[in-house]
Amino acid sequence: MEHLRNKVALITGASRGIGAETARVFAKAGAAVVLAARTPDETVAVAAEINAAGGRAEAVACDVAVYGDVEAAIARAESAFGPLDILVNNAGLIEPIGRIDELAPEEWGKVIDVNVKGVFHGLRAALPGMRSRGAGVIVNISSGAATNPLEGWSHYCASKAAALMLTRCADAELGDGAVRVVGLSPGTVATEMQVVIRTSGVNPVSQLDPSVHIPAEWAARAIAWAAGPEGAEFHGRDIPLRDETIRRRIGLI
Repeated sequence: MEHLRNKVALITGASRGIGAETARVFAKAGAAVVLAARTPDETVAVAAEINAAGGRAEAVACDVAVYGDVEAAIARAESAFGPLDILVNNAGLIEPIGRIDELAPEEWGKVIDVNVKGVFHGLRAALPGMRSRGAGVIVNISSGAATNPLEGWSHYCASKAAALMLTRCADAELGDGAVRVVGLSPGTVATEMQVVIRTSGVNPVSQLDPSVHIPAEWAARAIAWAAGPEGAEFHGRDIPLRDETIRRRIGLI
């Protein structure tokens, strides 16, 4: 992961799970990281852990559904460490799980605000600077739900389909490849989200044995790989981490 050395990365949804592990993996590889989340208590603790180990990290309060918060988070990253090299659009919600005819419209909309608008806000805030410098990578966290309808997940499936299309549209607009936008579809990951899904008892994903979920560190290492030169061939599309060939290339198996 030499490509991460001395890079500056902002990771949203970094209070726990994939986001927190990505911050740890990036920092261990020599990147300066800014951990963004709506409530900063947990990100402050992860940043302190990284700094105590000799890394460089800061935590910032950021609701990705609010464009000004995302702009401010990027400004904080650049003020602390320099121009932003990598953005990981990881923040995401799946709650509440429920059928279309049962969910409150405002609750359904909150998922769209974070999972769709949050990705757009990240792209919109980061791309101008990256384009002006002629370099940068944005990794959008996607899902198999982007292309597979699941009972009780209409907001999540629709939002991940939108995130995939944002990845594709951004890639089409960027063209020359100097700045890359790529998606990562990690499959099922052993995070708090899987606890929520299992508790819901809705659709086949909730019935999966917890042993089949990959560790969050695998997803973090895949994000780091996607941000490097080997991930370049996947610009504008999702990298499927369920694929054994991909896992071997990353070094996970």
